[in-house]
Amino acid sequence: MEQDKYEALWLSHTKIQDYLKCPRAYYLKHIYRNPDTGNKIQLMQPPLALGQAVHEVLESIADLPKEERFKTSLLAKLKNVWENVSGKKGGFFSDEVENQYRREAEEMLEAVMDKPGPLKRLAVKINMELPHYWLSKEDNFILSGKIDWLEYLPETDSVHIIDFKTGQVRNDENSLQLPIYRLLVENCQTWPVEKASYWYLRHNKMEEKKLPSSEEAKKKVMKIGKKIKLSGQLNKFPCPEGEKGCRYCRSLERIVDGEGELIGQGKYGSDIFVLPKETTTKKKATLL
Repeated sequence: MEQDKYEALWLSHTKIQDYLKCPRAYYLKHIYRNPDTGNKIQLMQPPLALGQAVHEVLESIADLPKEERFKTSLLAKLKNVWENVSGKKGGFFSDEVENQYRREAEEMLEAVMDKPGPLKRLAVKINMELPHYWLSKEDNFILSGKIDWLEYLPETDSVHIIDFKTGQVRNDENSLQLPIYRLLVENCQTWPVEKASYWYLRHNKMEEKKLPSSEEAKKKVMKIGKKIKLSGQLNKFPCPEGEKGCRYCRSLERIVDGEGELIGQGKYGSDIFVLPKETTTKKKATLL
């Protein structure tokens, strides 16, 4: 009898990253359900809105033949996509802040149009809406994730994994993101992986990263997967900073406490919330 994939523990780079930063944040993002709707919760903030919009624009050209990818301006595509994150939908509480982030998105896409690099060359598209495979049937683990871009390298008949980065900070050297993508690419399509890179769009700079072997990558993912599984079995997902919470879980706790404003549903059915900025009231000085 075939194992039920819906009963498996689905692992991904995002889930692993969340768990390593704060198990409580992992619980609130990936397990907790809004009691009013039964859906997972998600916090929308301006940096996430920017990244979502830029990724959507670039992903929209992945299905096109290389000769047609830039026939329509990426800025014109952004104009349509931005409507989905405009105003509170993107966590923007002022036109000034929204215009700043929108301009940053435009600058990134302008840089890509000026120097498209691999986006003008042959690409590979994995024929799965969400690439995934059984990492371990024994442990009931499925590994999943969406790869931003796969460049086909005809000289070696292989692929180059590319992940778009819209943030300010460079990825941690110990990040498992590209090793996880290597496992997914090797198990969800037929071409071998030649190399993997981050594309920092703010500087339009490609940075190749050395990948561990597939065996080493799998070993690391399995180790963390077993920790997540045990936490679930024990129903223990503590914040490393205790009851006061940390920067990764505190905002999600505010949503649970009813401070968030529900603004809609995400692509996969999660409830999307925004939070007003926390304000502090200054106390008047007391004359003694």
